[in-house]
Amino acid sequence: MKRLSVLPQQSLLLMTCLLMALEAVPIDIDKTKVKAEGHVEGEKVENPDTGLYYDEYLRQVIDVLETDKHFREKLQTADIEEIKSGKLSRELDLVSHHVRTRLDELKRQEVARLRMLIKAKMDSVQDTGIDHQALLKQFEHLNHQNPDTFEPKDLDMLIKAATSDLENYDKTRHEEFKKYEMMKEHERREYLKTLDEEKRKKEESKFEEMKKKHGDHPKVHHPGSKDQLKEVWEEADGLDPNEFDPKTFFKLHDVNNDGFLDEQELEALFTKELEKVYDPKNEEDDMVEMEEERLRMREHVMNEVDINKDRLVTLEEFLRATEKKEFLEPDSWETLDQQQLFTEDELKEFENHISQQEDELRKKAEELQKQKEELQRQHDQLQAQKQELQQVVKQMEQKKLQQGNPPAGPGGELKIQPPSEHKAGDAPQHPAGGDQPLPPGHVQEPAVRTDQVHP
Repeated sequence: MKRLSVLPQQSLLLMTCLLMALEAVPIDIDKTKVKAEGHVEGEKVENPDTGLYYDEYLRQVIDVLETDKHFREKLQTADIEEIKSGKLSRELDLVSHHVRTRLDELKRQEVARLRMLIKAKMDSVQDTGIDHQALLKQFEHLNHQNPDTFEPKDLDMLIKAATSDLENYDKTRHEEFKKYEMMKEHERREYLKTLDEEKRKKEESKFEEMKKKHGDHPKVHHPGSKDQLKEVWEEADGLDPNEFDPKTFFKLHDVNNDGFLDEQELEALFTKELEKVYDPKNEEDDMVEMEEERLRMREHVMNEVDINKDRLVTLEEFLRATEKKEFLEPDSWETLDQQQLFTEDELKEFENHISQQEDELRKKAEELQKQKEELQRQHDQLQAQKQELQQVVKQMEQKKLQQGNPPAGPGGELKIQPPSEHKAGDAPQHPAGGDQPLPPGHVQEPAVRTDQVHP
């Protein structure tokens, strides 16, 4: 089965693996309660945020490529292997000049954004001499060696990066959830250490009581089984359970009418089962655990039903799954509260890691405190030197005034008094032979000495 055909109802269906990735991100919406309506011709269907750090760039590239008629025609005949192998990327050389120009612009903007993020990160640790070109190597969704133009290699790298990142999306979520659970247990144990024996016993008793209360819930149907789907048919869809029909069920829950059940539409089918175990009003029920349970259910059904592993369920795949023995007589489903999420050794290793991080943060805090104290000492020293200098300047000015010299200005220049401020007796001396100053241009002749002897 081809993973993608460009349908009028979904203009965002550009490339198989990219849109597979876009549709693969779980969204917590109960689509069984959303009325299915036909899409208007040409209507744009918004896909959920992928969670990738280059999500906006990915979407913009998809939107621009969709505007090229040649590329869209090639896409209609391409299968998933051609896209992943990079064969489709080579078609980029045949797109219009306008499209290539716009893609060049998008890439330059993305490179500028990444460089800005790198600089901000480096500035936060007070690093200098940043080599942006070297640091850009860590970003695998574009060709950093050519930051100015969007080439076939860029499209190939974007496809492979998005496919790989989103294939690992679930794995990453499971790892983060496990860390979350270990942190909860770590904090609980650390809190118990702060209590006296009586309060500690009381707290532990409360903890066991909440665990028991959480585990006391109705039976959860096996995800994707006939009993589970019939419950949705009856309670969410309001239909007669005796008239359950898999084909009608599929079409009813294909909310966007694209011929597939994507991962969001599948997850919406598990809402009734999750409500048996989790209630946001209950103190003992953790909504983070509920989302992990939803993810586990969706993964299980995909593994059982999605034959070609394209992360979409076709009507053919769905009907084939309903013919299996597991659909009619499934095994019991173990919820998270019935499983051991981590071992004591794993918890101990996690706590050691936390302890190391705390030690590193403590050392950094001490270093920063020392730097702060040193800067404060230098500041105080400069202030003291400034005050001493100001005192010396003041004393020098006072001494000059006492000696009759004009005081110095702020920059050390002399403050010359105007002629009108001369004191009596300080009038300038005029040339000999007169009390008035000489007229301009007159050269004074030397005075004749009376004792000079003439021949």
